[in-house]
Amino acid sequence: MNPLAYHIGAFILIVVSTFVVGYIANRLLTLLVKRSTEGMSKDPTNYKFIKHVVLACIYLVGFAIAIYAIPNFRALAGSFLAGAGILAVAVGFAAQHALGNVISGIFIVIFKPFRINDRLALQLHQGIVEDITLRHTVIRNFENRRIIIPNSVISNEIIVNADFGDDRIVKWIDISISYDSDIDTAKKIMEEEVLAHPLHLDPRTIEELKLGIPEVIVRVINLMESSVTLRAWAWGKDAPDAFVMGCDLLESIKKRIDLEQSVKIPYPHRTLYINNEEKSSIIS
Repeated sequence: MNPLAYHIGAFILIVVSTFVVGYIANRLLTLLVKRSTEGMSKDPTNYKFIKHVVLACIYLVGFAIAIYAIPNFRALAGSFLAGAGILAVAVGFAAQHALGNVISGIFIVIFKPFRINDRLALQLHQGIVEDITLRHTVIRNFENRRIIIPNSVISNEIIVNADFGDDRIVKWIDISISYDSDIDTAKKIMEEEVLAHPLHLDPRTIEELKLGIPEVIVRVINLMESSVTLRAWAWGKDAPDAFVMGCDLLESIKKRIDLEQSVKIPYPHRTLYINNEEKSSIIS
């Protein structure tokens, strides 16, 4: 058998085998990650990152063996090794961004400024972390679109993580009432509606309970041109619950105010003063 054909056949066989092994490993590791992270309390970040590392190693080793299987490539590799210093500098410049992303990804997984399924708000984007690969972080925004951000970029971003440490979210419920409305009645309506909502949590500590601090606080926060703005603090267990609760409370408070004679939500209005002397001179 022709040695060249033998080596080419071995090269093709190794490459194909690498893809097959990578495909099987990907399926098995995906199933393992799914089983290992069942339940809302399990963090899949480490498992998914390890899966990406294992797959990268499989492909690197497979292609290295395939190249080594051809003698001509061995000689080429030997000549490269002779100039290893120059090659290392060249590769370093060419791959500095890729290596920076990999190192940043490792730091993200180790120090965990965010995890998979966390809700992030960046300067230009916000959404839920879907995956952290060796090179980039995948964020799914609230329009179900994927935002691909290099790990080295997101590592230098200022991030608002809604799920870091304490998952509870405070939702501000702002309602504007007219100046002739009864503020105490409006505050009572807002407090009762927040307390009655099933997604509301009591955020008070033991010390605050002993001090008698109310569960729901309602305050006047602004005096606008034609209205008084009241704010109630409502707490949800996480961001999705807080969003739903906020929408429900705006609706229920509006319905309660519609039935109350002493409280009104005003329309914006302006008072105009017309100089009658100037008007009469213009007419004449």
